[in-house]
Amino acid sequence: MTYARRATGDVDLRGPLDVTRAATFVLDGQDVVIGWSPAAQEMLGYRPGDVIGRPAGTFLVPESAAESVTGPEARFPQRDVRIAVHRDGHRLRLATAVCRLSGTGPADRVLVAAEHERLKQWEAQLAMLHGLATQSPVGLAIYDTELRLVWCNASSEEELGRPLAHVRGELADELYPQGRFVTQGYPETLHEVMRRVLETGEPILDLHFRGEQPSEPGKVHLWSCSYYRLQDADGRVFGLCEDAFDVSDRYEAQRQLNLLVEAGRRVGTTLDVTVTTDELAEVAVPEFADRVEIDLAPVVLEGEVPAAAGPKGTELIRTSSRSAAPGSTAGGTGEPRRPPRPVTYPAGSPQHRSLASGGLVTEDDTLVVPLRAGGTALGLVTFVRHRAPGFFDRAAVAVADELVARAAVSIDNARRFTRERTAALALQRQLLPQHLPPHSAVELAYRYLPTDDLSGVGGDWFDAIPLSGTRVGLVVGDVVGHGIHAAATMGRLRTTVRALAPMDMPPDELLKRLDDLVGQSAEAGTEGSGALDGSDDVAAGATCLYAVYDPVSRRCTMARAGHLPPAVVEPGGRVVFPDLPAGPPLGLGGLPFESFEADLPVGSLLALFTDGLVEARDRDIDKGLDTLGRVLSEGADSLALDDLCDRAISELLPDGTTTDDTALLLVRTRELDSRRVAAWQLPAEPVSAGRARELVAARLRTWGLDELVFSTELIASELVTNAVRYAEGPLHVRLIHDRTLVCEVADAGHTAPHLRHSGEDDEGGRGLFIVAQLVLRWGTRYSRRGKTIWTEQALPSA
Repeated sequence: MTYARRATGDVDLRGPLDVTRAATFVLDGQDVVIGWSPAAQEMLGYRPGDVIGRPAGTFLVPESAAESVTGPEARFPQRDVRIAVHRDGHRLRLATAVCRLSGTGPADRVLVAAEHERLKQWEAQLAMLHGLATQSPVGLAIYDTELRLVWCNASSEEELGRPLAHVRGELADELYPQGRFVTQGYPETLHEVMRRVLETGEPILDLHFRGEQPSEPGKVHLWSCSYYRLQDADGRVFGLCEDAFDVSDRYEAQRQLNLLVEAGRRVGTTLDVTVTTDELAEVAVPEFADRVEIDLAPVVLEGEVPAAAGPKGTELIRTSSRSAAPGSTAGGTGEPRRPPRPVTYPAGSPQHRSLASGGLVTEDDTLVVPLRAGGTALGLVTFVRHRAPGFFDRAAVAVADELVARAAVSIDNARRFTRERTAALALQRQLLPQHLPPHSAVELAYRYLPTDDLSGVGGDWFDAIPLSGTRVGLVVGDVVGHGIHAAATMGRLRTTVRALAPMDMPPDELLKRLDDLVGQSAEAGTEGSGALDGSDDVAAGATCLYAVYDPVSRRCTMARAGHLPPAVVEPGGRVVFPDLPAGPPLGLGGLPFESFEADLPVGSLLALFTDGLVEARDRDIDKGLDTLGRVLSEGADSLALDDLCDRAISELLPDGTTTDDTALLLVRTRELDSRRVAAWQLPAEPVSAGRARELVAARLRTWGLDELVFSTELIASELVTNAVRYAEGPLHVRLIHDRTLVCEVADAGHTAPHLRHSGEDDEGGRGLFIVAQLVLRWGTRYSRRGKTIWTEQALPSA
């Protein structure tokens, strides 16, 4: 910058043939030198005494040796190029000019000479200055110290719309009365900027000035302006120069490019269709249009694709509308928005024509662009401009088309996500229990919170399964991952547990069977695709906790496969997390599962949950467990289970959403009244069948179940007879008066009876068939000591 300023200060715009600086000879009528300037002595090396009195032709000859010389006029024409011989003998190529003199003295003409190359450079500078004045697109203007226009070039005259003679002497602010500088950090008015340059002498470059062009009122332009002070040779300030270049087109192109960049950054930040349309409207107003309206086919909001023919004019709803008008209610993000409402377009309207043609439509100040994705029309975007320029030129139409095309991709992605999430949620709702029936063994309450919209549907589940002998199976599980595959895997696991649980196998054995199933699915997925991915039918990483509670013995047996242990709250509020053997997650195989047994006091609280409840990005799992324990301890004896569920959710998930879905199952244990349980031990002898009939009948009459005496005697007699014939003793008979009448016969054998059809000639084999006709259901469960055959009968309606 220092070098540039110094070089600019050394510029001398006087011509090389200027008499004050060029080599000058005075000639008489015979071309004899009678005057010699110091500049001539410096250029040619001759002192005045060496040349005065000598003909000029002795050291200055025409460039062409063939040129004829017939007289003084021919020898020295008004402009010529000649060869001069320096005193030291070398030759110089000079441009000469002759000025004739009039008078009575001997001087006839003055000859001015300068190096020919310097003259060519000066002529190039003159051509440049002439071009700036007449042809340059840059507007040049000179103002005096009072900031009045002194001179301007042709570009400025065209911009002003008046010749220089009509505007000379006007103030700069009068020429552009509504204009303002928009560059930050500088004054806004022309007067202030010019005054600063005059006072400080520091040039100001590339200020952006916005205003109406005087020759084209109503159209706003943007100029890049620079100002610098003008001084004469003696350093006196006589004004300043302004150069201005119209950068409106460049600025508009950059602004539109910035708009597309901003749209890429701000549109499509969520996988929500209506939010995406709001983002598009927010980006477009007011930078591109004064008003934007976005209409979609209703099925798009549901995640579906409109028909191939596209939506009709009566099949659209307004999802977003935004206006730059003061006081208008915009539908942008972060602002109150109106719910989507139906819209109808009359025949012949731009929107109706766009729907009919499938293309863009412009009409006056309105531009309609179809929202298309994958060749299917999803809706329309209407842009409206009220301010100048009130129309959409070709560049604006291209920007609108690109803007809508980018938004359409985001809207279609959001639509696809909506469809997948809706399908996954529907699947998940069907696979999760819709309600848990009441149980005599426990009181239940539960909460399930799906994950947030960003993470997608998860694979958490829970269940409470009625088992024989008034027992209940409690299960909670978690499938790693999100999406429809996780939901489907969760459904398979829950269905498998519900199928295995009635077989009355111990929890560790049930988890082993479940682990085998998951392992087989993993192997099948590997063989089918060669790799495990999200599309495989694999649940590797799933966890599960299964517990069985018996209200008669108050014993709870549980086992877990990589899942968090339950929280147990004893009456009085003491909270423990049992040291339950962890076991591997389902699907790993090769490692055993272990059961854990505990006697629970009546009224104990059991909490089964998934890690989404206690673990979060900003909270480690230990802190979550401590918080859960505190909430359960404080409310176990004072709150209903539903209220306790709500308090736990509000404490641990105050926002109501999480990146992982959450399942919570609260269980308050009960003890079956001993007066409703009758148990007897009988020897494995034939007479035990009759004894069983007597005991059963007596107890049923005590309970007031006289209607069931005959059928129950028959059931007990048949089961005891089978045990005596096919198993070992001693025999245990038990009656449980609950929601149904349960009759159980246990023996030391491990072979189960089978229901079969006896032939007409068979003497036996009909007893179990008759029993099956008398009961609601029957089955066999096994233990380390043998097996138990059980039946359930409906109680009398009274």
